[in-house]
Amino acid sequence: MATFVLVPGYWLGAWAWEEVARDLRAAGHEAITVTLTGLAERADEATPEVDLDTHVDDVLTVLDGRRDVVLVAHSGATMPVTGAADRAPERLARVVYVDSAPLPSGWAQQDFNEPEQQAAIEKQVADEGDGWRIPVPAFDPAEDPQSLEGLSEEHLARMRRRATPQPFRTATQPLVRPATVPPTPKALIACTFPLDTVRHLVAAGNPAFAMLAGPEWTFHSLPTGHWPMFSRPADLAALLDELRPSAAA
Repeated sequence: MATFVLVPGYWLGAWAWEEVARDLRAAGHEAITVTLTGLAERADEATPEVDLDTHVDDVLTVLDGRRDVVLVAHSGATMPVTGAADRAPERLARVVYVDSAPLPSGWAQQDFNEPEQQAAIEKQVADEGDGWRIPVPAFDPAEDPQSLEGLSEEHLARMRRRATPQPFRTATQPLVRPATVPPTPKALIACTFPLDTVRHLVAAGNPAFAMLAGPEWTFHSLPTGHWPMFSRPADLAALLDELRPSAAA
């Protein structure tokens, strides 16, 4: 049996992992689904002061007292998961990034976006988010077909109904990483990026992909949109099961 800690990306809560967690538990594992401060059932905890440190502490609280954890980050959870993994490597067997990856030290999640997209997000936060929240997207396949690939109308309706605004400081606070990053085994599950593209960007030294270089990394493909816990939950659970400590050894 392995212990999986599943951390959702922006706008989501523990509910996003329900199907994946169900399949992992059916396979005999412990699956802990996380809701970060200010989101989903914790939306009443949202304040302008909620930042990346808050969410790193959330993950560390879940890890406390546990060992040999497979820590899983989807999308925007890459930052709090990376921060927690840097601070508590002794508790981890592996870190898995689902259609996401760790960023270089000193970067904020917002830095990964092109300048035009950064400006659009900042305007949306100012106009629709009271200056401190990223509003929930429309989740409109006409506007974002690649990201939403594989999602049914039922999926989309559920996402629109249950998603909650994201505290903006979780996206703008940089993550300062230690000079020596712990060599914890790590895996990338690429959904919207072909693995050949990922490997090329890593080999070329692209700064946004530089942290994926190293012998501790393995790369895996799960072709679908950016939300595989909805579009391919059984396949995602099966792949995570393959990455558990005893199976991946």
